[in-house]
This record gives sequence, C-alpha cells and structure tokens, in this order.
Amino acid sequence: MTLIFVVILVALLFEYINGFHDTANSIATVVSTKVLSPRQAVVLAAVTNLGGAMWGSAVAKTIAAGLVDTKVVTSQVLVCALLGAIVWNLTTWWFGLPSSSSHALVGGLCGGCVAASGNNWGVIIWSVPSTGHWWEGKGILWKVILPMVTSPVCGLVIGFVVMGLLYYLLRNWRPATVGRVFGRLQLASAAYMGFSHGTNDAQKTMGIIALALVAATKAGALNAAPDWLAFLRTPEPSKGQSLEIAVWIKVICALTMAAGTAAGGWRIIKTLGHKMVKLHPVHGFAAETTSASVLFTAASLGMPVSTTHAITTSIMGVGCAKGFNALKLEVVERILWAWLMTLPASGLVAYLLVRMFGINSTHV
Repeated sequence: MTLIFVVILVALLFEYINGFHDTANSIATVVSTKVLSPRQAVVLAAVTNLGGAMWGSAVAKTIAAGLVDTKVVTSQVLVCALLGAIVWNLTTWWFGLPSSSSHALVGGLCGGCVAASGNNWGVIIWSVPSTGHWWEGKGILWKVILPMVTSPVCGLVIGFVVMGLLYYLLRNWRPATVGRVFGRLQLASAAYMGFSHGTNDAQKTMGIIALALVAATKAGALNAAPDWLAFLRTPEPSKGQSLEIAVWIKVICALTMAAGTAAGGWRIIKTLGHKMVKLHPVHGFAAETTSASVLFTAASLGMPVSTTHAITTSIMGVGCAKGFNALKLEVVERILWAWLMTLPASGLVAYLLVRMFGINSTHV
C-alpha cells in the first residue's frame, strides 16, 4: 500500500518537473518578444495548462495501455521508469537544453520493463497496426516513433509557410503597426499554446498513475485498503475496452503541472527565446500558433508527442522564413543531440535502476 503512494508521489514529482521544464518551452516565445513579463507568462501558462489537462484523455490511455505489456508493470518498475525520466529532465534543464519529457517518460518505461522481464524485448508493444486509419494503431512505432519524426517536420514546414505568408500579407504595413497588432494577437496564441501543452503533457502522468493502480489492483495490493481509499482500486479493462481515467487523477495532475509552471524554467526560455533566433511578436505568434496546432492534433489522436520538438522546430521554421542565416546553427545542433539521446538515455537509467534493485517480474 505504501508503495502505491510512493509511485503516485514520484509521478507527481515528474509532473512538477515537467511543469517548469516543458512549460518553459510553451511560454518562451511570448517572454522573448516582451509581450508578457516572465511572471505574467507563467500565470497565463499555468491557467491554460490546467484547462488543457482536463480536456480528454486519449494520450493518458496510450501511456497506460498502448506501449508496454501491462503484465510486466509493477509499482517498483514504474518508480524506476519515472526516476529515469526525472534524471534526464533535470540534466537537460541544468544545461538549458529543451529536451522532451514525453520521450524521457517513454524511454524510462520501456527500459524499466525490459530490465524487469530479464531482457525480454517482447514486452514492448512495437507495432499493432489498425485496420482503419494508421493513427489508430498501437505501439511504439505508431504512437511514438512516427509522431517523433512527423511532428518536428510539421512544425518546421508549417512554421516556415505561416511566417512566409505573414511576410507577404504584411509587406506594406509599418513595423510599429505590426508590432502593436501582433503583440495583442500573441496573447491569444500563447494561451492556445499553453492549452495544447496541457492536452498532451499533463496526460502522460495521468496514464502512469492509472497504470500503477491497475497493476496494484491486479496484484491484490489494494485489497486491504480501507473503504475511504476504495477509489484507488482500478480493475484492468476488458479486451476491446479502453482504460478510463478517473477525474481525481486528472485534477491532481493538472494542479501539479500548474504548480511546476509557476516555478518557472528560465534556463530553457533563454535558449529558445533568445539564443536560437531573434523573435518579434509576429514571429512569436506564428511559432506558437503552429506548434499549438501540432500538439492539439496529436493529443486528439492519442499521440504523446513532444512539446519541445513542436515549439523548437516551429521557431526554426519561422527563423528560416526570415533567412537561413538568422538561425544559430550551433545552438540547433546542441538541441538535436539532446533529442536523439533522450529515449536511450532515460531508458538506460531506468534499466540500470531496475537491475540495481534486483526487480523482477513474475508474469513473463
């Protein structure tokens, strides 16, 4: 019983870190363009993230039942998976690199399950194609790898096109007018970005908590729980049914992310908003609108994509529309390396933790 609460607390710690790690990405542009002060931007992001987190649960269901064999999942494995993601998140935050909390969590979950199963890579759900649309498929290929490639490409291309179109439409406007109009419009795009971030990132921890409660209920760990804790019991869904995410899980995750957002993430804001390309309100509007649309679409399809990848490539696309020499390629290179290392690095940390503590699953 105590272990269940440990899992929930570590999951919420991850959510809190996600709040100041990934949410920094979502407000970097509105801060760098000086449309809002850092404090104002944090308040806006916290409120809109809260609203987005309560919107739907498709991503949470993917994390809870679409990536690994739930039979190998135990509370101990989940703690190691979360710690793997936390270690990588804090490492990249310290160096000001906007890496992906989403992929850190997925990497930690896969690495922990492989270790607990005695190096049985079959516990990872690699690919379960859908008979209908491709995005309805399950597994790492359809829900992680493919979106990991397509979402940054969409951010880059759409950001470039949107900014190019704005340059064309605004070519006869006075710079002062452009700045004034898009300074106001960026308030809406920043709110849209915060909401979209909440629809995707907050739900990943919801999925982990739901997965932990299913595993604990199946193992009988909650049988002795008092009546006032009966809400923790979460039976495994029948075949063909999806896991429902309890309202209390949504609320606690949303509030925790909002609290983390309030803590700020100024190192990452500095990298995205100042070091990579110089931004004005019109550029911030284009980047935020593009990345928010990518995130919201992915969340609607149950894909746990990276807020980091979406906003960073959107900024890159907007920067390229200004001119390819506007991008600072050495900063872009550091970010790309962080992206490539996230899945294997967090997976390795979780794998080593499971091995170190001698955790084994009896179900494989």
